[in-house]
Amino acid sequence: MKLSSHSLDPKLSLQLRNQYPQKTQVESQPPVTPAATTISHPSAQEISELAEDLKAAPQPKSTYKLRESKVPSSRLGRIWNYGGLAAGMLGGAMTESAERGSVLLSGKNMERLVAKLSRMRGAALKLGQIMSFQDSKMLPKPLQEVLQRVQDRADYMPAWQRDQVLAANLGAEWRELFSEFEEKPIAAASIGQVHKATLKSNGKKVAVKIQFPGVAESINSDLDNIAILLNATSLLPKGLYLNKTIDNARVELGWECDYEREASCLARYKEFLQSEEDIFLVPNVLTMDFMDGLAVTRIDSFSQEQRDWIGTQIMRLCLREITEFKFMQTDPNWTNFLYNAEADRLVLLDFGASREYPEEFIRQYVQLLDAASRLDKATVKELSESLGYLTGHESKTMLDAHMGSILTLAEPFLGTAPDLYDFKDQTITERVKSFIPVMLQERLSPPPEETYSLHRKLSGAFLLCARLGSKVPCRELFVQSVARSGYGQAS
Repeated sequence: MKLSSHSLDPKLSLQLRNQYPQKTQVESQPPVTPAATTISHPSAQEISELAEDLKAAPQPKSTYKLRESKVPSSRLGRIWNYGGLAAGMLGGAMTESAERGSVLLSGKNMERLVAKLSRMRGAALKLGQIMSFQDSKMLPKPLQEVLQRVQDRADYMPAWQRDQVLAANLGAEWRELFSEFEEKPIAAASIGQVHKATLKSNGKKVAVKIQFPGVAESINSDLDNIAILLNATSLLPKGLYLNKTIDNARVELGWECDYEREASCLARYKEFLQSEEDIFLVPNVLTMDFMDGLAVTRIDSFSQEQRDWIGTQIMRLCLREITEFKFMQTDPNWTNFLYNAEADRLVLLDFGASREYPEEFIRQYVQLLDAASRLDKATVKELSESLGYLTGHESKTMLDAHMGSILTLAEPFLGTAPDLYDFKDQTITERVKSFIPVMLQERLSPPPEETYSLHRKLSGAFLLCARLGSKVPCRELFVQSVARSGYGQAS
């Protein structure tokens, strides 16, 4: 079990994916055999938890409040929970109305799924969060709603389980390290939960993140069980390449459990932005600053000028990550962007899923975007084949859909784009969505691995600007970024 002190917004009570730099190296995990072949006897506690899930009370419309529940930490316990979820959903399908088009997608079954993902944390919640950004346009609407909801919720550990982790890492007298320690966490995520505290040694305000027990060790078996569940219940389209999404989740979840790696990524990212401290605030690795701020999408009082400034800075940073840094914080969760009103700065959080991209991939990808911005269809096709989006043997229907999606995505960067692109009225996401059914049926190969995370972040930046209603000089930002990269011809 791992824990450390981190930087976190003290006003955020529900932000679930703010992972922070930590100091303990996670051990590499050996491959785990598929859990479906293992027979185990659940404990009384696990039976109790399953019964609680099967009640599946409807989610209230009011703001969700953090809920306490024991983390199933043993491998056998987690297997039992997944088996219970499958049994509950199939049982519900036999007894509930099919008014939503499928008994498996009934309201109560979706509540069961939300409750279980929130209770299991770890790989279950992480995969749901990844899919909510990456594949939401391809999913049945009830399932899409579930994945959107689990972005903002996870249960937190009961005090006795939390104290076990703290004592194992800091010693039985761990409370002596803090002059203040808030008992209820201010956030709970897929990996751990965060408590506001004050160090007794120097009075520094810190956020103490405690990793859920069993999360790192359960990545492989959890994802194998989720794949079995999703395939057995046929909840996903056949052409979704679920195995590729799961492989991506396996890699990113392993990164996020490796806190030494995350600290290194944060330090590197801070170096990238050392000349932009008047715009962005990034916490220090060694001092573990407690960063004040509020999630940018939670502030209703922004003026249009502020909305435009925030959207512009986030889009500019995303383009710099691609074209200059070749290094990206790939988690687009909107709660990773805070606004500190006192400093008039954007606070950046969560570097666990940061990654570097190969030089050759970035060169071709930037050239692809640049060609699309010039409506150079021949070059877009050539680079799409070189990157692996196309094999060169696609049907005309598939080729037209792929080209249409790329050119639509590039609209804000076109030479004919308005000086200020108004994301409030954008229809890009809906038009890209219209190509997806064809690509699901006609695609001959999955897209290159690098683009799972890159497109999730880029689309997240688009959606955040749309959520804020920002007007952004996208064309100008794109031309500047491509020019600095030295790869394109945009002018």
